[in-house]
Amino acid sequence: MDEKKRKKMLDDESLDQVVGGRRMTVANQNANYINCRQGPGTNYPVEYRLYNGEPVYAVGEPVYNENDGYYWTQLDDGYWVAFGLLK
Repeated sequence: MDEKKRKKMLDDESLDQVVGGRRMTVANQNANYINCRQGPGTNYPVEYRLYNGEPVYAVGEPVYNENDGYYWTQLDDGYWVAFGLLK
């Protein structure tokens, strides 16, 4: 992830102020990365990748997308990832 994206992510202290925020880890069993998208679905453009083992902060509740059949969660930087690829 480039430095600009990393700076947008919340630090631990700020995360405590985000409603529903939780620390998770990237864990994709089929590849060593996941795509971070502009919205909650595979039809949205990919902005960047996160690699297995990287910590992320999910905010809010997962959203189901009927078109692709996945649950999506928004990260603290505003981008979205498939919820099933986090632990």
